[in-house]
Parts: sequence; structure tokens; C-alpha cells
Amino acid sequence: MITKQSLSVLLILFLICQSGFAQQKRSLTHADYDGWESLSSEKITKNGQFVGYQISTQDGDGRLEIFPFKNPAQKTIIPRASGFSFTPDDAYAVGKIAAQKDSVRVLKLQKKKPDDLPKDSLFIMNLASGKVEKLPRVKSFATPIEKGSWIAIHFEKDLPKKPDLADTTKKAEKPKKTDGTKLLVRTLDGSRFWEFERVKSFGFAPNGDFLQYILAEEDTLDNAALYVLNLSTGESKLVHEKMTTYSNLTFSPKSKFLSFIATDDSLKAKKPVHSLHVYNVSGGTFSHKIEKSTPGIMDGGRVSPDGSIRFSEDESRMFFGVAQDYVDYAYANDTTILDEERVSLDIWGWQDAEIQPMQLVNRSSEEKKTFTAVLETGSGKVIQLATPELDNVNLENKITKDIALAWTDDPYRRAYSWDIQIGRDLYWIELKSGAKTLIEKNASGSPRLSPEGKYAYWYDSRDSAWVAFDIQSKSRINLTKALPVPFFEELHDSPSLPGSYGSEGWLAGEAAILINDRFDIWKIDPKNPSAAVNLTLGEGRKKQITFRRERLRADETFIDPKEPLILSAFNEVNKDNGFFTTSFDGKTAPKQLILSPHRYTGLTKAKESNQVLVRRSTYVENADLYLSDLTFKSLNKASNLNPQQAGIKWGSVELISYLANDGTPLQGLLFKPEGFDASKKYPMMVYFYERNSETLHNYRAPAPSRSTINIPFFVSNDYLVFVPDIKYDLGLPGPSAYNCIIPGVQAVIAKGGVDTENMAIQGQSWGGYQVAYLITRTNMFKAAGAGAPVVNMTSAYGGIRWQTGMSRMFQYEQTQSRIGGTLWEKPLYYMENSPLFTMDRVETPVLIMHNDADGSVPWYQGIEMFMALKRLNKPAWLLQYNGEDHNLVQRKNAKDLSIRLSQFFDHYLKGAPAPLWMTEGLPAVEKGKTLKYELGN
Repeated sequence: MITKQSLSVLLILFLICQSGFAQQKRSLTHADYDGWESLSSEKITKNGQFVGYQISTQDGDGRLEIFPFKNPAQKTIIPRASGFSFTPDDAYAVGKIAAQKDSVRVLKLQKKKPDDLPKDSLFIMNLASGKVEKLPRVKSFATPIEKGSWIAIHFEKDLPKKPDLADTTKKAEKPKKTDGTKLLVRTLDGSRFWEFERVKSFGFAPNGDFLQYILAEEDTLDNAALYVLNLSTGESKLVHEKMTTYSNLTFSPKSKFLSFIATDDSLKAKKPVHSLHVYNVSGGTFSHKIEKSTPGIMDGGRVSPDGSIRFSEDESRMFFGVAQDYVDYAYANDTTILDEERVSLDIWGWQDAEIQPMQLVNRSSEEKKTFTAVLETGSGKVIQLATPELDNVNLENKITKDIALAWTDDPYRRAYSWDIQIGRDLYWIELKSGAKTLIEKNASGSPRLSPEGKYAYWYDSRDSAWVAFDIQSKSRINLTKALPVPFFEELHDSPSLPGSYGSEGWLAGEAAILINDRFDIWKIDPKNPSAAVNLTLGEGRKKQITFRRERLRADETFIDPKEPLILSAFNEVNKDNGFFTTSFDGKTAPKQLILSPHRYTGLTKAKESNQVLVRRSTYVENADLYLSDLTFKSLNKASNLNPQQAGIKWGSVELISYLANDGTPLQGLLFKPEGFDASKKYPMMVYFYERNSETLHNYRAPAPSRSTINIPFFVSNDYLVFVPDIKYDLGLPGPSAYNCIIPGVQAVIAKGGVDTENMAIQGQSWGGYQVAYLITRTNMFKAAGAGAPVVNMTSAYGGIRWQTGMSRMFQYEQTQSRIGGTLWEKPLYYMENSPLFTMDRVETPVLIMHNDADGSVPWYQGIEMFMALKRLNKPAWLLQYNGEDHNLVQRKNAKDLSIRLSQFFDHYLKGAPAPLWMTEGLPAVEKGKTLKYELGN
């Protein structure tokens, strides 16, 4: 018999058990990575009524979610959908649906041919009804950019038909050879459609009036052809035929012209000759044909298929690329020489503008280099704008002006191996005549044209000032010289010239340009720069808040002062983030709309309404999507990423303030395990790379390591992780790291909870160098991980960054390595900052990763460190992932590194058994046969 008393006891026991179950959370494992979700491709219709976004897993199938802005709960979920867009009429959403990844993997294990694998599908969703239509085996699709309710769908090749075994009289037809497939062009509602066979490529006019498509050749017939479909009448008209290739098809903005490049030379021809054709779409006739012999083309030039074709907005000009003609090399054309007899070598000449490795990296782009020319579509006149002597012409996104900017750095290029801030000669070009006028010789900066073309403007890093050049008066204007604040990067601490904080654009009519200082925004009239107005009234500098203008229109060319001025805001002290608003007159202080301990990113406004999308995150909260308007009075959460996180020990992050050894105030991030108790002792990892405190509210997803420790993984597994900021003194990168990192660690220790007998450091690249340096100066860390470390600056100085082909000299003289001089000018600085020369002091076991295809840090640096430690009989392991670059690219290798990092640090900081790869190594004869993750006794 159950009494009231026993019932009460049972109830209490039940509640205790329930409470225990509710509190049971597990630590992250390496198996959690694949299913972890992230959000991307968020979009809102122009009218603001519908929203969509893609949710992807790290390795697996994702999904697309689409819903009404006013009702986020009413979601349509399309599994495995991606690459979606809303149509210009705001009536449909379209996108691809990928084949199920597990199914494809199973078939690949069965060695199925690519043609036998499942193909992508297409979905078309009616936003009003929610109905989703799906079409199988889709190669690609397109919709018009600006208007129209059309879609073009290009299908995969048809599957081979199985023979009819019952019909023995019918002989199977041999399929004709062509790389073209079926194209379906239809209204999105399916009420009108056309089908075309053996289509190779296609494209809509921006305004949706026409569609061009190319028919591929069939068998050996010379029957390739170009057609234009009039979408209003349904008439398909032959434009051109019987050429080998058609490429670079481009409609003019209002569909008056269709231009293309064609050749009738064989695809195997080494020197194909191309011609450029301009077709009048409405008239059905050809307006112009441009060839190498066309007057106006530069001497020794030819029409290039590697250059882009663009039209001015009024369609009066067409811009295209001209390449230098092919050169006949007797040696290359000598057919009496066998391939094995040909000499292969690189000659490094001291007089070369670029060193050989850089030339080899850039070889393909140099072979395809084009020089901009312009066609006057009315008169047919061709004007060569760019030339080998002045090879860069900058055309705006929308070409509306009669001038363009041009520049060359050829006179200064030879110094680029050690001086990455070389100058350039700036010009402006009259598009009507091609006349060139010098703006400035050896200028420092990257100029742009103001919206109406009255000014060229740029940041001059040598003067630490923004400047403008008045095109009409040909006068140079210093825009910021008279202002009472600096416009250079105030925290810049390398030997290079400091950069700027950027500009925000021009007001309508070019009445003023908006330029940022570190905190505030200035409105500067180039006609009277000294009368500049601080739009944020200095509130940013006063309160240590960085204000920046949010660009609410993707196609913006100028700033409309009638539109709202929305500012992002970031508090440099406590890292709060949010949005403010203010006026363009600079008479009212910025008004706070929202400011909170979060990170806000990706603000997107509907084109025709005030609805906005924004992502918000903290270390604990995923970067989910929120819905609001420009008042930000309410934020409605739309997505719900990673619900599984609720059952995982996650932890928290705290901002730590401390003083460097030289008294400089610094900050760092301390990540603490869930349920952190300062009376207990936790092992601590210390990771660093430049400055990171501004990332306080960043969400950090569990993911395989490309090079550095995954912070959530270690925190979830009961480690403290500390990330200090570093401030550098020129010439002293190593001592600067010690000066900032060690007192930061001591400040964390003073707060309690750190097991000082079990601390480790880990870093990659520049961080890997600092790890190597620190373990020669202190034994306070029980283990260390150094990824791609430079340990010998004297040998690294003369090395190559193979990814770009550049000499590494610039890095030591001007940028991150911060020596500030050549090896022969400052030999002692190079030696004293190189940990290799003091490796005999190391008492810390080290795990090094340095890959044999590293394009940034020479692989031999990791070898030098490992061999020194091996020679000194110090515990060290070198992980070398074959064919991998500076940071791991292949996910399989990242997963492997993650396991080895955690095993290494668990062994030294938690006393876990060492894995066999640490105790036995991995002999070459066992390579690829075992991974040796197994733990020893």
C-alpha cells in the first residue's frame, strides 16, 4: 500500500531523476562535425513579402527554407535544394535539388560511371500557392535578371534507351555525337513553352525580352548555329551559323544589340583567328564586324576571346578585349625536334620585372592578357584604350561616363619582390578619342571615379590622406589634411605604410564624399574640404564606437540624402554591436536603434520596402537569421540552426583586460567550460594570432581543424582556452609576442581555475612562429603545437611564397614579420627573432604540422625545426599531409588532424594514454595501411 508519505518520497526521487536527466549533457566528439549546420544565401523578395535561405551541413545533405516574411513558422522545406533565387516578378522561387549524398557515395563505391550517377533536379515554387514543381536531370537553369516570368532549363544527356528485346527486326539506332542537350524555355507557370534540341549554351537578355542559344555541332557536320528567341512573339531567328565556336555572348542593357566572338578554326588550332560580331536584335541585321585588320585595333593586335564584352548603359559604346598577336617561334615550330629532345629550364634574370616563380604562376593569365578597346556602336569607330604601355583601364560597374581611369605600375614593378607598396602612374582617358591625360606619376593608391566623373579619388598612403583630382581643372585636392583626426589605421604596427578606414560613397550630384576615420564618418565637399562635417558629431571617438554606413541598395551608384542613413555600430571596449541612424546634415547625434552584446552581420533590405534580414550571434547562439524593419524595434527569429547543441556541453566566453609587460592595455578572450568552477583546476590551451578580441560575439562552429585548434571542441571537453591580443614593436616580433601573451596568461591564472601544471600553446603560420619562439623563452607550457612555423628568418627571408611566386623579402621588410629592413641591414634582428638558434633551450614536447605543398611558408622551415629538436633528442612530431597547402583543404585530412591534435594535448595535459602514432611512429612501409589512432597502455 502506497502512503501519502511514500508517494511524496517517490515524487521527490522522480523530480531529482528528471533534474539529473535534464542536466546530462555530453561533450563534443569528432563525429559531430559532419552534421553541424550553417546558414547562407539568405534572400528577400523585392516587395519584402517572402524570405528564403539555405541551410547546409558540413558534410551531408542540406535544405532550403522559404516562408512569408509575416509568418516565419509557415515554412516550405525543400531537401537538398541550393543555388536558389527569387524571380524578378517576386512570384516564384527556383533552384536546384542535389542528389542524395549517401546514395551517390554508395554508387561510387560500386564503381559506377559518372553518367550512371544520379543527377540534379530543378524545383519551381509558386510563392502564392506554395506548390512545388520538380523536373529531373537538370544541368543548369537561368531566369532574367531584371524582369519577366521566364525560365530556361538545360537538361542532362538522355539516358541510353534499353533495346526492345521483343522486337528482333528493328536495328538499334546509333546515337549521333554532340555535346548539346535539350533546352526548355517556358513561362514559370508553364502556360507557354518551347523546346530546342542539342543546345550547348544559352542566356537571357537582362530585361527578359530575348534569349540567345547556341546549337552544338552534330557528328562531323559543320552545323553549329546561334539563335535568338523573342519571348514576346515566340519567334526563334537564326543569327549566325557554321562556325566552330561561339563565345562571349552579351546582350546590351536594353537588348538593342547582341555581341559575340566566333571562329571557324579547329578546336585544336594553336593560333585560332577570332572575329567579333555586333547583331542588331530588333532589326535582325549585323551592325559591325571587328577583326584584327579593323582600323583602330592596336598594331599587332587581334580580337581576343579571353576578354569580356560590356556595353555602356546608353548602348552607345561596346568594350572588348584585344590581345597581342601570336608570335612565331622557330624553336617551338620546329617539327624535326622530338619532345624528349626539347630543353626545359627557367632563367632567372636580375633585370626581369618579376622573378621566374612569379612569372610561372602568372603565365596563364599573361598568355590570356587583353587590352581594352571600345566600339562606337553608331559610327562603327574602334578606339584602342589600353596598350602594353598603359595596360589597365578601370570600367565602372555601370558605364555611364565619357571618361575612364587607367594606370600602369610597369616602371616600378621590378621592386615588387621586396616593396609591395610600389607606385603607379595614373591617367584619365577620353572614351570618344582615346586621348590620355596624366593625373599623377608614381602615385600611392587605387583611384576610382566619382559617380558623375568629375573627380578621381583615392587614399594616398604616403601622405596618410584622402585625395581627389578635379578632372576639369586638373588640380589635386587633399580632402582630409585640414581635419583634426587621423585617417590612417591607428593600430597599424608593421613597417609598411598604414592603410585607411575606407570611404562610404558620394552624395547625389557629387556634393560631398563620405570618408571614415577610425570611429566617425565625415562629409567632405571637395570644393571646400576644410569645412567638412562630422556626420556622427564625434560621438564615435568620444564613446569608442566605430560607426559605418550600411549600404541598403546593392545597385547603388550614389547616396540619396532622402533615404535613411543607417549605421552599424561596434563598441571597441565591450564589443557590443548594433545599429544607429542619423541625418546627413551633421546636426544631430546618432540615434541608437539597437545595441547589444551580439554580433550582427549581413544586413539585407528589401528593394521596395523597409523589411530587413540580419544575422545575429554570440559564442553560444548560432548565427541565425532575424527579421525586422529599419526601426529594429523587434527582431523575429526565423531560422533555428543546430538544435542538437542544447544537449552538448558548450561553455561561455569572457572578455579579459590586462596589461602587457610594457604597460600597454590589452584584451583577450577566455573561453570557459560549461559549469566552470573557479575553485577547480582546468587544463588550459592558449591560441593566438594578431588581435582577436573583436570576435567576442562570433559563433564558432565545431569543425575539423584546417590548422588550428577548434575552440568549441576543446571547451566542450573541459579545457579553458585563452586567446590574447598582441601588439608589436618593429624589429621585435618574438619579444613582442612574449611581452603580450605571457602577462595575459598570468592574468587568467590570477582569476583562478587554471591548472598551471597543464597548460599548452598552439598556433598556425604567424602563430606557429610565435609558438616556436615562446618555447625557447619559457617552460611554463607542458606541450605545444606549431603549424607551418618559420623558425629561421635568415633562410626564410630568401625563400619563395610558391602560391604567388613572390619572394618572401617583403614580408620581413614591410609586413607581418616586422623586421623592417634587409638581412644585411639588420642581421642581428633576423637571428635574435629566429627560434632555431636557441632550440637547445626547448623543454616542451612539440607537434608540428607543415605540408609539402605549402605555398606560403617554405616547407623546409618545419623540417629545420623538427630536425633541430630530433638532433637535441627533444620529443617532437612532424605531420606532413601530402599535396596539401598552408592550411588543409581536404576534409579527410582536417578530420585526421583534429583527432591527432586532441590526442596529443589530451596525453600531455590530461594524462590520457599516448596513441600509437606518437609512441611507435608511422613507418613508410605502413603508410596508407593504418592510421595508428589506437591508444597505448
